[in-house]
Amino acid sequence: MRLLNRAAIAISLSSLALAGCGGGSDETVAAAPSVSVSDYVVPKVQSCSMGDTPETALQGQVPAALRQSGFGGFSCNLKLVSQVQGEGASWSSATYTDKKGQTCFYHSTMGSPMFNNPEAPPRVNPGVPVINITNPAQPVRTSSLTSTSMMDPWESLRVNIARGILAADNGVNGGGGPEIDLYDIASDCTSPQLLASVPVGTGADGGIVPASKALGHEGGFSPDGFTYYIGGSAAKAYYAVDLTVPTRPKMISAISMADLGFGTYSHGLSVSRDGTRAYFVGGGNGGAASGMGEPPLNNPNATGDNGFFVVDTSEVQSRRPNAQMRRISTVPVRDGSFAQHAISFSVAGKPYLVEVDEGGSGGLQDPGATSVKAACNAGMTPFPLAHIYDMSNEASPTLVSELRLETHAVGNCSKVIPDILGLATFTYGSHYCSVDNRENATALACSYFNSGVRVFDIRNPSRPREIAYYNPASAKSPGAGSAHLMFGQYRAGGPDWCSSRLDFDFDRHLLTTACQDNGLLVLAFENGTWPFPQSTKATETGN
Repeated sequence: MRLLNRAAIAISLSSLALAGCGGGSDETVAAAPSVSVSDYVVPKVQSCSMGDTPETALQGQVPAALRQSGFGGFSCNLKLVSQVQGEGASWSSATYTDKKGQTCFYHSTMGSPMFNNPEAPPRVNPGVPVINITNPAQPVRTSSLTSTSMMDPWESLRVNIARGILAADNGVNGGGGPEIDLYDIASDCTSPQLLASVPVGTGADGGIVPASKALGHEGGFSPDGFTYYIGGSAAKAYYAVDLTVPTRPKMISAISMADLGFGTYSHGLSVSRDGTRAYFVGGGNGGAASGMGEPPLNNPNATGDNGFFVVDTSEVQSRRPNAQMRRISTVPVRDGSFAQHAISFSVAGKPYLVEVDEGGSGGLQDPGATSVKAACNAGMTPFPLAHIYDMSNEASPTLVSELRLETHAVGNCSKVIPDILGLATFTYGSHYCSVDNRENATALACSYFNSGVRVFDIRNPSRPREIAYYNPASAKSPGAGSAHLMFGQYRAGGPDWCSSRLDFDFDRHLLTTACQDNGLLVLAFENGTWPFPQSTKATETGN
């Protein structure tokens, strides 16, 4: 099963050289005939709004001097409308507008004894906070959800607009159990009603019992809301859960990473509008800092175990008995590691996909920045980023661009390494990205750990350009719900970890997300930055 698509491999291998390394000779052109994908650095915002605080160094950089003096934040064309810090946030979030016209925001928090920092304050309101943002200038936390999976849903917290369901699996970084929690939020999003909090995949749910014990971590709905897919990282498998009767969810299909051809971890996902395709990722090449295999930095003929898969889920969608999921293609990604998730979308009727990594080409970061230096020495991007693919041929996706900031360019390695020494796991890299409308994408927003929230114009996916950013000021007292604090990576005066999903509000020209120390952030686009004339209101969430 490790037969990889040759064309996809060739494309991935063409993106080894970065800005400052002399460029590449691949035929995939990004900004101009003389600029390859591997050379392309996303153009910076051309002008900021009055009263903004633009970046003072490289695009995406928070220099060491600012960290030591106390980072006060950067902003450009995104203005803070309101914030609810609460006890901090962790890895995922979701926004929903109910039948009454109320808009609510939910985000995950840390809640497991597996991750404990003795310097953290005690938890006061554990679980997933329910925050009413109907008036975006005056958000109000109404309650917290404390059912099994809501205590630490990790990256699985999602809403489905079609059916008005909030869901999560028992994430806990893959160390939780087989439980899935479902809430009805359609009638009143400020008061979610528990539909189910039950284990799946054990046989007791009336469904299948997978070869590997069902565990959580990531998750995502089919757009119709009748299937919830789980990326069980520690179990190295993906699971499909039938929500036809939301009070009785049952597992109906599973596929292992071995079946997909990677001996590595499952992670995030998205599902096509008709439900017949899923886009799964395999998170590998993380290196010693993550306990994974070493990235193939200096072997151009090796691909490693990092990338994404196009998977046929038509049997799951049609509810065929003994439904099977089948791999259509594999796209290895060397220019990064530990794939986070993938989102399919369309631009002007043409299909695309963005794959996002959370580890750089040298693997996850260690305090000595060994992996960062190794990637730089190999001429590959030292921090994770997003990759955009043309999906016109799903059997052979074509890389068309990468969201490389100036911090990602190898020529700037010596300028950014001093900023991140002593820090581990995540610094200048990406985590989640969301599009404004999967059926008519014009903008892509991404959360970068130390570089904040960044928004890109993707009307031409081969030439993305940055239009706005917001990097919040250092939080003086993060709460115990912050993974940044619980991982022991918070530094007084240093930048936050921005890592959650992001939701565009077309009607109010807003962007909602959460950063880990700062909690909920409601941001407004300034000076007509977005929406564009071509933008339209989405009928489902951005990933």
